[in-house]
Amino acid sequence: MQKQARIAVVGAGWWACEYHIPHVRQNRQAELVSACRLGAAELERVRQQFDLPHVTENHLEVYDRRPDGVIVASPHVSHFEHAAEALRRGCHVLVEKPMATRTADARELARLTGESDRTLMTPYGLNHTPYMEQAADWVRAGRIGAVRHVALHMSSALLDLFGGEPMLETSEHFFRPPPSTWADPGRAGGYGWGQLSHALAALFFVTDLAPESVHAAVHRSRTAVDDFDAAVLRFEGGAIGTLSGAAGLPKHGAPQLDLRIYGEDGMLLLDVEEGRERLSLQCHDGSDDERRMERGEGFGSYTTREAVDRFVAICRGEVARNCGDQLVGLRTVQALEALYSSADAGATVACG
Repeated sequence: MQKQARIAVVGAGWWACEYHIPHVRQNRQAELVSACRLGAAELERVRQQFDLPHVTENHLEVYDRRPDGVIVASPHVSHFEHAAEALRRGCHVLVEKPMATRTADARELARLTGESDRTLMTPYGLNHTPYMEQAADWVRAGRIGAVRHVALHMSSALLDLFGGEPMLETSEHFFRPPPSTWADPGRAGGYGWGQLSHALAALFFVTDLAPESVHAAVHRSRTAVDDFDAAVLRFEGGAIGTLSGAAGLPKHGAPQLDLRIYGEDGMLLLDVEEGRERLSLQCHDGSDDERRMERGEGFGSYTTREAVDRFVAICRGEVARNCGDQLVGLRTVQALEALYSSADAGATVACG
């Protein structure tokens, strides 16, 4: 019988303890062999809560447990260091978004992955869904022809999170998201890194476009991170697009992600707002298509479980589709780094 995948977690904080660790423990094909985080008292809470065999504050010590794969869920600014170390140690890596916070670092992760036989996955929950995969397959099959224009919008009810306040929805969670990660402009806080990374990853997975330049404007929260974003993008090959993001959705509103892609031969619409989920294809020759989503299948069912299960399968030597690979991660970081640089400079900035 094939062995269980040995999984270590680096960054056992809010998201890892609420989702990644439970997902791994519920997967019968996986064994959680180590977890790492800073703070002795918090680390002991994690050990007791999940009955872990090994915990440490030093991420290098998780490799004493010989993991096949490492889940990196540390603060945004630490993703590169922790993911790069795991790749160099010969492990598969699942690294939370954003993959990195500098284009140079994202390129290095892509290089390390490309030069190894290891997989790097960023677990964008929406990317690893049947409707997102169908959208990508339609575009890759040429159903809308060459892409000419993209309109992408995302909105979330997160004014509290990016304003430095406790996130209301996490009041009963094991840990809560810290302002040092989400609301500090010096540590990749803000709506772009924290939320538009999801939207851009969807765009780059579905279209395979590569960003060329960004002209952006942002609104700043009381903590000086962006909570509203607007940008015009140019892509290699001549396509153009608009991007908007808003943290100002009321708490009772359903999160929104709307992606419209216009090609030479037709257009694709993907709307995953709960209650109106739809994926449709409209072609100039009338060869339209549609995938009906069930109510709640969009943001209403957002989870990283599917990505974690696929990651476990990959760690066991099985084949599983990676909808958040190093190229998707790199292009997302390129666009976001240029967005922030453009907003600061008030000018168009080329993507690195």
